[in-house]
Formats: sequence, C-alpha cells, structure tokens
Amino acid sequence: MSKKISISFIIIIGFMLFALFFGAGNLIFPPMLGQMAGENVWIANAGFLVTGVGLPLLAITAFVFSGKSDLQSLASRVHPLFGFVFTTVLYLAIGPFFAIPRSGNVSFEIGVKPFLSNHTSSVPLIIFTVIFFTIACLLSLNPTKIIDVVGKFLTPIKLTFIGLLVVVAVIHPIGKVQTPAEGYTSHVFFKGFQEGYLTLDALVAFVFGIIIVNAIKEKGANTKKQLMIVCGKATAIAATLLVLIYTALSYMGASSVEKLGHFENGAEVLAGVSSYYFGSYGSILLGLMITVACLTTSVGLITACSSFFHILFPSISYKKIAIFLSSFSTLVANIGLTQLIKVSTPVLMTMYPVAISLIFLTFLHPLFKGKAQVYQGSLLLTFVISLFDGLNAAGIKSELINNFFIRFLPMYNVGLGWLLPSIAGGLGGYVCSILIKKDRLNTRRTRLNK
Repeated sequence: MSKKISISFIIIIGFMLFALFFGAGNLIFPPMLGQMAGENVWIANAGFLVTGVGLPLLAITAFVFSGKSDLQSLASRVHPLFGFVFTTVLYLAIGPFFAIPRSGNVSFEIGVKPFLSNHTSSVPLIIFTVIFFTIACLLSLNPTKIIDVVGKFLTPIKLTFIGLLVVVAVIHPIGKVQTPAEGYTSHVFFKGFQEGYLTLDALVAFVFGIIIVNAIKEKGANTKKQLMIVCGKATAIAATLLVLIYTALSYMGASSVEKLGHFENGAEVLAGVSSYYFGSYGSILLGLMITVACLTTSVGLITACSSFFHILFPSISYKKIAIFLSSFSTLVANIGLTQLIKVSTPVLMTMYPVAISLIFLTFLHPLFKGKAQVYQGSLLLTFVISLFDGLNAAGIKSELINNFFIRFLPMYNVGLGWLLPSIAGGLGGYVCSILIKKDRLNTRRTRLNK
C-alpha cells in the first residue's frame, strides 16, 4: 500500500532535481546567450528555457510515466536495436565525447585561465586536464561518501555565490544592453531554443529519471498516479529555480558587453563578470568552487558511464573502462571549450529532435497502445530531417536539399523542420499497424478455411 509523501520530501526532491540539472557546465550557456542576443535577450532566453528547463523536466516526467526501470528498456519500445544504439550514443554524449571533457574545460576556463599571462599557450590546459581527470579517475575507481559530502556542502555555497553575483548584476548592471550580434537579429526565439540543446539536460534527464523514481519509491509511493503527482510537484519547484537563475544569468551576460566586450564562451563571461564585481579574490573563490563542482560532476558521469558500458561488455572490467573514459576525456578536453561546443552542436542538433519525439511518444503510448510502427515511423522521419540539420550545423550543406526542405517543410529554416514529419511518420505508422493487423487476420482466416 502506498504511503503519503510529505511536502518536505517533495521539496527535497525538487531541490535534488535542481542540483542535478544546474551543474557547473550549465552556468556557461545563459551568459553567452545574453551577450550574443543583446536587446533581444528576453526572447532568446524564452526559447532557451523551453529546451534548457522545460524539456529536461518533461523528459523526467515521461520516464516516470513510462514505468520503465532504465532508458534502454524505454527506447526498446521502438526496436531492441534502436534501444541499444540510442542508449549507447546518449551515454557517449553525456560521457567521454562532450559532458565529461566539458567539465574539465569549464574548470580551466574559470579557475585557471583568468590568471594566466599567456592565454594562447596550450600547455597549461594539457597539464590541468591531465591532473583533473587523473583525480576524477582515481575517485571513480574508489567511490566514497566523500564525493557526496563535498557535493552537498559545495552546492549551497556555489549557489549562494552565484546568487549574489546575479543579484548584484541585476541591481547594478555593468552597462547598458547592446544591439544583438550577428545571428540574433531574426528568429531569435528559435535560436535560443537550439542553444538549449547544448546543456545536454534533456538527454541526461533519461538517466536522472532512474534516480528520481527510485528515491520516490523508497518513500513508499508505489502507484503510478502517486509517482506522477510527486514528480509533477518536484519538477515545478526545480523549474521555478532554474528559470529564475537562467534568466538572471542571461541578463548578466547581456549587460556585460558595453564595458567588458564580447567573449569566446560563457565561462569567460562568468569569470570576467566575477572579476569585475569582486576582484581577484572573487575570481579565485569562484574558480575553486566551479573546479570542485566540475570534479564531482565528472566522477558521477565517469561512474555512471563505466557502469553502463560494463553491463554491455561484462568481459571488460569496470576499472579498465573508467581509466579509458578518463583518458579519452582528457584528449577531447584539449581541443578547448569553444571548439568542443562547436563540435558537439551538429551531434546534438541530430539527437535532440529524436529525444523530443521519444518523450512525446512516451506520453501518447497508451493512446496508440504502444504499437512499435508508430514509434518507428515517427522517429525515422525525425532522424532523417534532423540529420540534415546536424550536417548544416557542421557546415556540410546541400543547397538542393535545403531549398527543397525550406519550400515544403514548415519551420525548417529555424531548426524545427522535423516536427511535421515526426507527426506524419507517427500517423503513417499507426495506419501501417492497422493494415498489418488486418492482413494477419485475413491470413489466419484463409488458413482456417483451408
């Protein structure tokens, strides 16, 4: 029998969700968005909030709604092969390809780079990432409660400092908001929408969903209805906090351009604003907190990814996988934060529409009775269109195909051309499932008549 879940526990889950999504890496995107959007910051921020806040929390809710125990079993509703491929690619994206290296990059950009006289040399980054990921690897090989304790103590301190920084930036802006940069003069909402992809949060949410479901179940919530109610209230708390802080960070970035100028990435914006208000001591404190926070994040990601791949390949030990992931992440991190973001964008432009479609199909699952053809039709067409979005983002463009899609697909020029094909593919898949069912019934009748 289900137990009543207390309000205090729901608040704790809400703050847990906030802490899970508001990692150190997520700090860098809103300030950069604000710098680029300028006077259009509010419209761009609204688009960013849809994919940076709404979509991840929707993914959490979808996972709870599905009743599945892990991402692979959820994705296998499409097809077992899709379940394997999608889950593997997702773990690679939130692991050694992007998220883990990014944690090292952000630590370097905020904690070390501002204090270097020669910003062009690659040697400091190499030295820092080797040390950073060696420590992360060692902690991942011997997980202890120390990491949890550090995270629990660090999160309130980090949030207090960041909160103080954004409050000061809002009350006493560095300067006036400037005109938008190139690329943010039109379709600004959709530009912010796509920038939200870079947080990786909608992908990570499928993994976080497991943590949330287990935490709620441990408190005695056994029915799907109760799980959904608790999850809904907790996500509302997390969403409110994320919206407030992301919006403040966006404005902080927008107001910094007049006196500080444009930076290459959001980590430099954050470091520059911190130095402007609090001087070198503020920069040192921010750098230390962000570095430890990123280290904690790295340990969690290395542990999660190593555990997943050890299950896939049990003949390879967890230890060997953790060492390999840490070493690979070190190499990737040395391309630099700005370049890493550029490289990750095409992949995320391809993956995110598929993830979004999977989220909504999960909610609609009871309506079409989980027919695999609906999933397959929708996700196949989504992938085809989003693949070309990814190629465009990578600079690999086909004018013929792009002109065709722009002419016949609504919103293709703003990165949402996959939306109509996703719906059409799902409907086509549903029709196919009916025809297949009728054909099977006719075949059985024919055999019986014989």
